[in-house]
Amino acid sequence: MNCKGFIPLFILTTGLSLMCSGCSRAPAIDVMGSLFPAWLLCIALGILLAVFTRWLLLRFRIQLVFSALAYPFLAAAFTFAIWLVFF
Repeated sequence: MNCKGFIPLFILTTGLSLMCSGCSRAPAIDVMGSLFPAWLLCIALGILLAVFTRWLLLRFRIQLVFSALAYPFLAAAFTFAIWLVFF
């Protein structure tokens, strides 16, 4: 039996099946019988965490140089992190 052709074929079929399994359902959260998209919850939590981070930085008297760019970036970073961890 020739193993040289088997390994790339195994990797290809395994990779394709893993990529297709991610499309099985849309992540949604049931809230009192109504389904909300999960990204909506992630955005809300990301914004709340950015506001909390701003409060902590102000409390410790830490100034950010480009705060107009830093806080939206923090909100986006928290949003993406929550999405990766939970979904």
